[in-house]
Amino acid sequence: MAITAGMVKELREVTGAGMMDCKKALTETNGDIDKAVEFLREKGLAAAEKKAGRIAAEGIVAAIISEDEKSAAIVEVNSETDFVAKNENFRKYVAAVADQVLTSSASDVNEFLEEKWALDNSKTVKEELSTQISIIGENMSIRRYERIFTTDGFVTSYIHGGGRIGILIEVATTVNNEQTQEAAKNVAMQVAAMSPKYIRREDMAEDFINHEKDIIKAQIMNDPQLSKKPENIIEKMMEGRLNKELKEICLLDQVYVKDGDLTVAKYLDSVAKEVGAAVEIKKFVRFETGEGLAKREEDFAEEVAKQMGN
Repeated sequence: MAITAGMVKELREVTGAGMMDCKKALTETNGDIDKAVEFLREKGLAAAEKKAGRIAAEGIVAAIISEDEKSAAIVEVNSETDFVAKNENFRKYVAAVADQVLTSSASDVNEFLEEKWALDNSKTVKEELSTQISIIGENMSIRRYERIFTTDGFVTSYIHGGGRIGILIEVATTVNNEQTQEAAKNVAMQVAAMSPKYIRREDMAEDFINHEKDIIKAQIMNDPQLSKKPENIIEKMMEGRLNKELKEICLLDQVYVKDGDLTVAKYLDSVAKEVGAAVEIKKFVRFETGEGLAKREEDFAEEVAKQMGN
């Protein structure tokens, strides 16, 4: 049976589902509106679409490490409220998403959403997400993920605040024992607490450093007192401020949070001496739930009034 635009429009008005989802439902049910409604309900798409406009800026970060510790995945799944983020069913769902991300061949989230859901091949990842939205009753999104694969060391993870912050750390070393595992965990905690942007200064683009220099120089020249200093003094001030800033954003240059007398680099050097092998941080990933997203701000009394229809 030919599916017309009018049929799609009618189904969309009844269910609130997306246009393409309505067309698919009608195609699957040979144009039967009632069966198409049931199709969308079964997939969770009707309810999901009605919630899609709500801000989902809470949620959790989850991570998974392979048994051989050579690969890892980290994922952020958002919900509307912190209450749902603490729900055990929501957490199990996020853990299942992380499991699938680890073995997925998708190159981005959109591609990942079109994969078959590993726990039920009759659905895609997107359809399972819609089902979960329908069950949980809040808008949700698989916002981002990242994977790490290593051949010359191991990967470890650290989850802080019940999933508010998640870290992956790739360590290059020939020794994988209790000491190097503890070191990796300590560095992961450092990344969680101090939020570095780079591992070492060499990782920074020259354009970034020059941009920071320009900002620092502008700050100095806008200061009535400092701007009168001789050129060589201004250069030294710029260098000092730049070094201070870079130490704060470069992981290895940061003061080690567990021992203020050491930098992270010196701490790792001490571990390397203990185990008799180099211990190098090759990569880190830091996800913080909702960073960069608008938070939902709504008066509680207003929310109650909406629920009561006032």
